[in-house]
Amino acid sequence: MKSLDELLEMNEYERAEYLYKEARKLGKRLNPEYEEIIKINPKYTCWYAEDIIEGRWKEAEKYIMKDLYWAYQYAVHIIKGRWSEIESIIIKSPELAYKYAKNINKGRWKKAEPYIMKHPGWTYYYALNIIKGRWREAESIIMKDFYWTYYYILNIIKGRWKEVEEYIKKDDYWWKRYCDRFGMER
Repeated sequence: MKSLDELLEMNEYERAEYLYKEARKLGKRLNPEYEEIIKINPKYTCWYAEDIIEGRWKEAEKYIMKDLYWAYQYAVHIIKGRWSEIESIIIKSPELAYKYAKNINKGRWKKAEPYIMKHPGWTYYYALNIIKGRWREAESIIMKDFYWTYYYILNIIKGRWKEVEEYIKKDDYWWKRYCDRFGMER
């Protein structure tokens, strides 16, 4: 293993990666000063918790919380359930709020719905996979994008949606696909 001086010649990311890989080779935890270096990088902190500690690494969680993506990954793979300390952060990302509802809450997350509705695609996926049907209060968001509107019609409405046909007509490509799908004249 490299000395502490040699490690200091590397950048922060390289140090964390190197130490994580060394711990994997050794198959055991490193000494505390090396663990402090790993904690700087949320990715390797998560991997270290999963592969070396094989569970929660409480003293490193405040570092993981600084990165939404890795906080979500930690909740899914390490905690394997709700992590209330990050919910107020995760909720602000439409993508991660949807994924948290789907993979951790395993159902609706009412508090996150206004944030999920900031993105038509994640709104569509939430209706499809969480609500498993029409999400009327979010349909105006989905309709901000022809692509998501079309797939909402196909997979959720499952038939013509006459109320939005005037909207879809504004885009030749999606109107053609809609007409072809439902056997309509253009």
